[in-house]
Amino acid sequence: MDLGSSKAKRPDKFDFVLIALLVLMMCTSLLSIAAASGIIGVSASTFYLVKQAAFFIGGFGVIAILHYIGNDSLFDFAKIGYWILMGCLVLCLIGHIYYRFTGAEKFLGFVSTVNGATSWFNFPVLGSFQPSEYMKIVLVIITANVIDEHNKNKSIDSFELDFNLFIKILKWALPPMILIFLQPDTGVCIIIAISIVAMVLCSGIKKEWIIFIGVFLLIAILIFVFLYVYHYDFLGKLVGGPYKLTRFNGWLHPEENVGGDGYHLYMALLAIGSSGLTGHGMGVNLVDIPEAQTDFIFAVIGQSWGLIGTVFIVILCAALDLYLCRIATACENMFEKYIVIGVLGILIYQQFQNIGMVIGLLPITGITLPLISYGGSSIISYMIAFGIIFNTSCKSKKHVE
Repeated sequence: MDLGSSKAKRPDKFDFVLIALLVLMMCTSLLSIAAASGIIGVSASTFYLVKQAAFFIGGFGVIAILHYIGNDSLFDFAKIGYWILMGCLVLCLIGHIYYRFTGAEKFLGFVSTVNGATSWFNFPVLGSFQPSEYMKIVLVIITANVIDEHNKNKSIDSFELDFNLFIKILKWALPPMILIFLQPDTGVCIIIAISIVAMVLCSGIKKEWIIFIGVFLLIAILIFVFLYVYHYDFLGKLVGGPYKLTRFNGWLHPEENVGGDGYHLYMALLAIGSSGLTGHGMGVNLVDIPEAQTDFIFAVIGQSWGLIGTVFIVILCAALDLYLCRIATACENMFEKYIVIGVLGILIYQQFQNIGMVIGLLPITGITLPLISYGGSSIISYMIAFGIIFNTSCKSKKHVE
């Protein structure tokens, strides 16, 4: 690659609003992890705090590098990343099979199984690495390119051409999704599916497909509810075992399952419900919130700063989402527009799912609150996406002026 040429092509405007929102997210994340010190311990909180700060600093460094390189060769880089990550996911699958047969939580010394899921590489100095977190961003880029190329080459709108588009996308997306599902990590599979659906729905497909998808999802939900209420045992066999439905039992009846699957939700509701308008302050340990620095950091925020803190988080997330909508609307490059839409789909789903599960509106899943919860792979992968979006926004500003 000719770096001089790439440098000349990169946008010369700067999106201060997007950077300011990301910095505000960083400060909120660090403050929230510090607030969990009474629950997870001061030493653990300090450890996570330092690492999270390093992740964000590295993430801003990634944005700077991507700003220098530009978005011209995104698809080429994404294809390379795709096959590297596919190799990593295969190793995770082998590690999980090894775990199932031997019970050993380490394979090859670095493939790690945590809570029954083999999703991480752990290295002594570099720390943990979750391939699926990066794969979701790579698939957004690849899917955006597939849709863009497909639309450039089609001359008419037809169901056949739309179906061909679905096949092209599935050829890329299905293999990694199967590997991720087998880890098992259903949460990331859903996130990938949401991002792809969001891009496809905005790709110009015939409206009948949108109606079909909506009706299909509605029927699937109604069937699930019917079987859960009237044929519980049969549904348990259908999904692979009754134990897989215990999460729904804990969600619907947390007080009756405090000693089991309802414990996480009960403690989260207790923490938020007892916090009042302003909360109990940082570093308190009134309620034993599980996974305080990751999945349930929203409950920590509620316990520490009450209604004011939780409303602030919702407003901050909404501000970032709305700004990304503005970037997508202003973008003239369809490839980059689809990328913004895909990232926005992931972001909104994760925000809605995480906050919804903490306050009892949705079942508990292993999905974190983006850019707030602790996690290196999540932070860096999102910052890669925001580096691309930053370039997109800067170019839009340049064209407007």
